[in-house]
Amino acid sequence: MTEQYKDFQQTTDTKVISAIEEWQKHLMLERRLSKKTGESYLMDIKEFSSFLYDYMSDMVSVKMLKNLKVSDFRAFLVERAKQKLSRASTARCLSALRNYFKFLAKEGIVENAAIMSVRSAHPAKVLPKPLSVEDAGRFLDAVEHLAQEPWQGARDKAMYMLMYGCGLRIAETLSLNVGDILGAGDAFTITGKGNKQRLVPLLPIVKKTLQAYIKVHPNPKKTEPLFVGSRFDRINPGVVQRNVRVIRRYLQLPDTVTPHALRHSFATHLLQGGGDLRTVQELLGHASLSATQRYTEIDMAGLQKVYEHAHPRAKLKK
Repeated sequence: MTEQYKDFQQTTDTKVISAIEEWQKHLMLERRLSKKTGESYLMDIKEFSSFLYDYMSDMVSVKMLKNLKVSDFRAFLVERAKQKLSRASTARCLSALRNYFKFLAKEGIVENAAIMSVRSAHPAKVLPKPLSVEDAGRFLDAVEHLAQEPWQGARDKAMYMLMYGCGLRIAETLSLNVGDILGAGDAFTITGKGNKQRLVPLLPIVKKTLQAYIKVHPNPKKTEPLFVGSRFDRINPGVVQRNVRVIRRYLQLPDTVTPHALRHSFATHLLQGGGDLRTVQELLGHASLSATQRYTEIDMAGLQKVYEHAHPRAKLKK
């Protein structure tokens, strides 16, 4: 369905289009959602409008939105199921619709509580897939050897060291400027999701790697991007992901090894080493503890395997 959405002008009247534009401003300015989340929500509403246009055989209007029943929303979910879209994607789509209709009600445009009665299956619980301590070390050791230029090898090692050594997201890593790191001392400030800032400690090995890269940085002015591509502008996330795939193939690592897997590894290895859950939450910039608790489940799964392999009682047939 992702490439099948009709343009709003084909499916939706001008009053509803105007309301959607105001809702988008509300998400960005008041709710302070990330640009990526805002774009995903807008895509969900485009999909819903395209569905309604075909399902109702009419332009989407305020009157139509007001008269939608629970069965209409469920028909939309059935259509998504036919497209074999993931439960996580459908859960996010429902979240977008609920938010959208709450906004319409708040603005006095549409009152319709039917969407609040619609439930979808809970998203399948997917545990993060970290690297082992050994594979994380192999990964970081291989980075410099596979780069085309020495300065790019120093750049890549510094990038991945920030993700694994500090638990940064790829977007957070690439948003840094040289001045964010120069003179940072033993910690620096990063701006994460929802423009929330957190203080990130710099381990000596991470600091040393960053300093080595800045020495060979093509343009190490404080206002310049820290991580730059071959044209010396801010490096694209796609380039970083492609480089990870090269390293992954070289080391024969599984497809689950991605830039984000380095962040997963940071959290998992901290907890395995006795790190406090609340501290790890702060370091990752998680809004809720439940997001961090997923990593304790990985640790428990590992302990269970060790138990089943080693404990004599575990080997007895039930």
